[in-house]
Parts: sequence; structure tokens; C-alpha cells
Amino acid sequence: MSSAERRAGVSLAVVFAFRMFGLFLILPVFSVHAQTIPGGDNTIYVGLAIGAYGITQAFLQIAFGVASDRFGRKPVILFGLVLYVLGSAVAALAGDIYTVIVGRALQGAGAISAAVTALAVDLTREQHRTKVMAMIGSSIGLVFALSMVAAPVLYAVIGMAGIFWLTAALALGAMALVGWVVPAAPKTPVAAHGAGGTLADILRDKSLMKLNFGVFVLHLIQMMMWVTVPAAIVARGGLALPEHWKVYLPAVLLSFAVMIPVVIAAERGGRLKQALSGAVALLAFVQVGLHLMAGNVWLFGVWLTLFFVAFNILEATQPSLISRLAPPRIKGTALGVYSTLQSAGLFIGGSAGGWLAQHFGEIAVGIACAMLALAWLVVTCTLSLPVREAHVPDN
Repeated sequence: MSSAERRAGVSLAVVFAFRMFGLFLILPVFSVHAQTIPGGDNTIYVGLAIGAYGITQAFLQIAFGVASDRFGRKPVILFGLVLYVLGSAVAALAGDIYTVIVGRALQGAGAISAAVTALAVDLTREQHRTKVMAMIGSSIGLVFALSMVAAPVLYAVIGMAGIFWLTAALALGAMALVGWVVPAAPKTPVAAHGAGGTLADILRDKSLMKLNFGVFVLHLIQMMMWVTVPAAIVARGGLALPEHWKVYLPAVLLSFAVMIPVVIAAERGGRLKQALSGAVALLAFVQVGLHLMAGNVWLFGVWLTLFFVAFNILEATQPSLISRLAPPRIKGTALGVYSTLQSAGLFIGGSAGGWLAQHFGEIAVGIACAMLALAWLVVTCTLSLPVREAHVPDN
């Protein structure tokens, strides 16, 4: 890659990471913290607070993607980050679960995922786009994993309000990166060359919609799990919340040690479909083990390591495949659809996880997650991926 492409990839991955890190930080601790605030004894409201940002993102991702196609990527990204800062402040000042839900929804209204990814596409050539998409996709897995490690420690030191103020500060840092570090979008984006397309073309494309279904299920499972997992580690694992980093840190490190060579080998060997199918199958297996077979803290560590392996492989590969398959002239719109399904999964997962836990208990959450993963596996087995292009040496 050229220096400009490396700068674009790294800086946009950091922008994405700053925003998602703030969103994910509450996952390992909020279900326990909520019991200390009015309304937090109802797991349905807890699930809504965890997943509320997903519903506003789901409604606004396509609109932000289309707006970025029309008005430019950077103005749309900056506007979305302003909304994110405001939502973080509302949640930080909240005195009950209902105000937290409002703040989280406002955070999600800054639906910039599609615009950020589309800007990365604008700034890179076709032969390097997969690398940049993998960088951005991997950043989601990385910050999710880091949030699992950092959140219990941060909660013990600065509390939940401090975590929300930290998310606001990270968004301000992301704004500075967009303004002064991310390269300016070209007047004629790299992605603008080639055939056009419409939203209807995206919705009719079976391969794109299978990937969109996949990201929906992945984030639905992710949010359903974290309605119950922290409390389960406390109850069955006997580990206090501030000590959960002792489980998450080794799980995260081991998962990346496995994920990175798997993704590299799959990309070089043209076996992305096999990697996707294997990761989805592993995700289903983990749900059974995590919810039915984890009786002590060591077993929680094993199952969470396997979960992070599957999650990170899927987050690193799916955005890259979307960028290959999407019609060139409307990549912002195509990525908006992808991000919409991702956000819908986040919202529905938090809400459904809370409802299932409230009415049927933790085991029902695990069974539902396993069944969803198996349905995704069936869909993935019928996925047709593009033939990998031959590498074109840079001059």
C-alpha cells in the first residue's frame, strides 16, 4: 500500500475503534451496575439500555450512507460524532435506567459506520481494499475484546458515569483524527469508477444479503450473550465483577494469536468461505458450552476464548467481502445496508436477551443463540464468494 493508503486505513480504523470501544465498554458491567439504579432490577430495561443504540443506528445507517454519497464523507462523520458525544453526556448524567436508555439511543443516532467504511473505499485501490476493510473489521473485534478487559477495571476506578464521560472524550478524539489526520476524500473517489447500481440491486443480490444476514446474527448473539454472561461469571464462576479482567485478558490474547494466522491463511489460500463456515460453527458450539457447561471460572475462560476466536474471524472477513461485492458507485449505500443489519442485531439482541432472561432464564438465552448460529451456518454454506483477483504489483 502507498503511504496515503496506510494512513487512511490506520486512521479510519482508529476512528471506528474509538467509537465502538465506548459503545462496548458497558457490556461486561452494566447488567450488574443496573441493579443499583432505579428501574435496573428489570432485565428487559437492562437489555434495552445495552442495545438501545442499535435501534437508532438501524434506522439511520442507510440515511447516513446516502448522505455521505451526496454531501461528502467527512461532514457526515463529524456530525454523527457530535450526536455521539451528546448521547454519552446524557447517559453519564442519568439517574435511572430510563435516562440511560435515552442516552444510548442518542449515541446510536450518530450512525457513521457506513460513511467511515465508504471513505476508506474512496481512499484505496482495489488491490489493497481487502486489507483496509480487514483492518477496520478487525478493529471492531479488537476493541470489543479490549472492552471486556478494561471495563471491569474502569468501573472499579471511575464508575459508570466515568465510563460514559470517557466515551465522550474518545469521540472528541475521533473528531480530531477525522479533521486533521484522515486524508481528504478525492473529488473523484476510487470507488466511483466502474458500473453503477441501486439500492434494489443490493437487496436483490443473494450473496450480499447472506453477508448482511450474517452480521445481523453475529451482533444479535453478541448482545444476547452479554445480558447474562457477566452475572453468570459472578454466580457460577465465583469471580467478583472488578476481577473479570482475569478471565477476559488471557481469552483475548489467545484468540488473536489464533485468529490472525487463520485469516491470513484463508485470504492467501482462497479459503474465506471455509473460514467463515468454521467460525460460525464454532460460534454455535460455544453457546452450548458457555451456557450449559461452564461451571467454574476456568471453563468460562476456555469458552470465552473460543468465542473471541470466532467473533474476530467473522469481524475481520465480512466487511472485506462486502466491499468486493458491492456495486462500485453506491458503496456508501451498500455499506449502509450492511451497517443497518449490524445495528438491528445489536438492538434486537439486547432486547431479546433481556426478555428471554427475564421470562425463561439464562439457559434459554444460550439455546436461542445456538439455534441462530446454526441457521447462519446453513446460510453460509450456500454463499457464493467472488474469485480472488490476481495481485497487481505497485509501481
